[in-house]
Amino acid sequence: MVALFAVWEGAVRFFGIREFLLPAPSAIWAATASVWPTVLQHTLATLGTVLGGFAASVLVSLPLAMLIASSPAVSAALYPLLVVTQSIPKVALAPILIIALGANEAPRIIVTFLVAFFPLVVGTVAGLLATPPELIELGRACRAGRVQELLRIRLPFAVPFVFSGLKVAAALSVVGAVVAEFVGADAGLGYLIQTSMAFFRTPLAYGAVVILALLGILLFQAVALAERVFFPWSSGAAQAPPAA
Repeated sequence: MVALFAVWEGAVRFFGIREFLLPAPSAIWAATASVWPTVLQHTLATLGTVLGGFAASVLVSLPLAMLIASSPAVSAALYPLLVVTQSIPKVALAPILIIALGANEAPRIIVTFLVAFFPLVVGTVAGLLATPPELIELGRACRAGRVQELLRIRLPFAVPFVFSGLKVAAALSVVGAVVAEFVGADAGLGYLIQTSMAFFRTPLAYGAVVILALLGILLFQAVALAERVFFPWSSGAAQAPPAA
């Protein structure tokens, strides 16, 4: 990464690329640091939207995945609807939500949720359905009901799959928040990028992009840390099936 930024800096200086086309990393740093209170305010606004959308995706996706995995009929009824929600471009949906709900935080959180929840649902369902049949038969032999089977057998086995979906959802939450801010917002890093480019403040826009990348990395690593702390046994379970 250091070598990449060094080459970037050297290429901009050597070829004399104008700042509004491609700023050097030093110019990006200087422009961002010069207005750091404003950048911090926009970062906190985006972080609030990201965390709200991510939390909503977790609260909705896990029960929905359990419902889908519990019945083939429910799966056949709900999966097409989930695919439809993902096939709609969120940039096209955001203005409709803003008109319906107003220019507040709610439509931005909903857009973030819609971007993030689908991989979490799919990953959780895959984990719940990947439980070895012998474990299911053992539970039924011990008179486990459907709820006990789901909560005490399938769900623990699906933990690695759930966290794989959570990592993807955490990264996509940043994307969803920026998409929503592009359409309608008065604060946030997406709003900062738009206003900066409107006034040809390209280094500041690049600084906002770098901060967004860092937010995605930090959220991804936070989910990975939570998995290692609370479920240390699950780190390699998704890669290799357990022995019979």
